[in-house]
Amino acid sequence: MPRRALIAIVMLTALLVLAAPAGRAEEPNLDEIVRNPVIGNYKGYAEFKMANYATARMIWEALAERGNAEANFNLGILYEDGLGVPKDMARALQYFERSAESGNQRAQYRLGLLYSAGGTVPLDPARSRKWLGAAAAQGDTDAAKLLAMRERAGADSRDDAYYRAEVLHVLGRNQEAAAIWKDLADAGDTRSRTRLAWLYEAGQGVPRDLDQAARLFRRSAEEGDPEAQYALAVMLQTGKGQRQNAAQAREWLKRAARQGHAAATAALAAPSAK
Repeated sequence: MPRRALIAIVMLTALLVLAAPAGRAEEPNLDEIVRNPVIGNYKGYAEFKMANYATARMIWEALAERGNAEANFNLGILYEDGLGVPKDMARALQYFERSAESGNQRAQYRLGLLYSAGGTVPLDPARSRKWLGAAAAQGDTDAAKLLAMRERAGADSRDDAYYRAEVLHVLGRNQEAAAIWKDLADAGDTRSRTRLAWLYEAGQGVPRDLDQAARLFRRSAEEGDPEAQYALAVMLQTGKGQRQNAAQAREWLKRAARQGHAAATAALAAPSAK
């Protein structure tokens, strides 16, 4: 993932526009969003956190029409999980493929998982290897480990359980996935705790509970997980799940960016922050 020099505090002051009143989605300014896709994606994610899926979709569709890889990935998630739209796996795959072809690492990993699991999409080992390999080439350690397991290179029991939960999740068996990730999180596995936090945020396999998601994200963030650090930064910036604190949000974005988290790095380098 790309790394850039971090930008000063002005950036997060500009991001205060993302904090909409609780329980109400504001009509997004699509002209502004397409002019600044980094902030647009960030705003879309904030709306997603508040379960304002129609607003998030409107934002991401505007960006996807202009070829934005992150927006295409996010739309794939909405259609895969049926969040604010009817479940449509064929449409989800179209969005994931567009995103992956544009180099989005998360889309590449997601496709690798989907094609290796079968069920919701036809089993396709060749496509699975292709996309997992593409993600691994960008430094995705999960993709690299899963590829190694597929080649019978071996993995420890924790890895085996973690990826079993990943497969269950893409098959829509969210309660089973949540149970595995909870056991692993209770045993101290940071990445499983972050995965469990995502489930609480979306209400998949567990009741939707933004406060519980925030607690789990914070603990994983403190243990150094960049995905959790980014998620926590958005919560702190928007005041959803955490008390609003722009200074703390900036610090967590910086920590995630230092580890190469693409969205955090892009947010810190957003043109409107300069």
